[in-house]
Amino acid sequence: MKLDYLMPARLLLGENCVIEQRSLLSPLGKKALIVMGKNSARKNGAYADAAKALEANGQDHVLYDQVMENPTDTCAFEAGNLAKTTGCDFVLSIGGGSPMDAAKAAAVLAVNKISKEELFNSSFAAALPLAAIPTTAGTGSETTHYSVLMDTTEADGKTPRAGGPAKRSIASPLFFSRFAFLDAKYLLWLGRNITVNTTLDALSHAIEGMLTLRTNYLSNILARESIAMIMDCMDDLLSFPSEPSAFSAEKREKLLLASSLAGMVIAQSGTALPHSMGYYFTANWDTAHGRANGLLIKSFLSLCREKEKKDPSIAPRIPGLSAALGMDMERFFDLLERLLGIREKANKTELSAWSAQPMKNAANTYIKPNQEEIGQIFRESVG
Repeated sequence: MKLDYLMPARLLLGENCVIEQRSLLSPLGKKALIVMGKNSARKNGAYADAAKALEANGQDHVLYDQVMENPTDTCAFEAGNLAKTTGCDFVLSIGGGSPMDAAKAAAVLAVNKISKEELFNSSFAAALPLAAIPTTAGTGSETTHYSVLMDTTEADGKTPRAGGPAKRSIASPLFFSRFAFLDAKYLLWLGRNITVNTTLDALSHAIEGMLTLRTNYLSNILARESIAMIMDCMDDLLSFPSEPSAFSAEKREKLLLASSLAGMVIAQSGTALPHSMGYYFTANWDTAHGRANGLLIKSFLSLCREKEKKDPSIAPRIPGLSAALGMDMERFFDLLERLLGIREKANKTELSAWSAQPMKNAANTYIKPNQEEIGQIFRESVG
């Protein structure tokens, strides 16, 4: 066995951990750039807690609150420039994956002169220190070294991209947070759609992490635990109450930790095919990222099972996944359908165009799907 495991983020879990563990932020710098969206971090109290913690430490902060649901490279450049011009020496992200991803890029852009083209094609020598306060239980970005942004321009950095923005990921060890503060109270107001979609994102991370070529012993331990925690919340998700606050804080906390564990998984294993395929739904239809992954899981896993049966050279992984889920695939697929509800519809022209494109994560997927099989998954996943 060969193993190389790195997960430098320190996780603090518990109610009021931002305030109670605020001293951890002191060594990061004198002035923070806080990166977040326009509304949610104010609504759930996370921004107020962060500002209070920094003030108690004697630290200043500058606020960038313009992050959209799918952050663009332009957004990251704005945040990075703000950090640079105001003398910020560390970055604190508050929110779901979007603010965390934008913050990671901003931390690099604040201390490097980088063009839009170079942002997606460079390694980085330096970045401002990062800390994170996740307020959704889905992306696990607080424990990964990935930043996913919408690339809005062609290679010259100036021409608008034909057909609209494309989602692209950047990876760097510098993107790991020094500290991640996990407090489930910030999730209590989240309604069914956000809660289910973010849970599907975390679940897809854990599932896909078991089905890549970079899977290892430790990542599988984390994946199985993350899946078990999520499945323990499944009945609550299916019967989600009309009043979000009635969804128990205990289950919220379990989903939050499961999301961070799933982030640790993909930090080691990477993601499999559904993630790169799901970007087409998000970029073209504004489908929530987690839902996009959820739409693809059934067909993808069915193909995995089929190829395992037909090709003796493929070491079976679906039985191990079934064991982690605590049920067979048919029952799991039924649960997925109940969570997803009515599936989106696509025309044949769209699906044909998407199916013809190379999928970045196909090469990291253990069954090594070909383009015909990718097209099959697209066709089976939407109406």
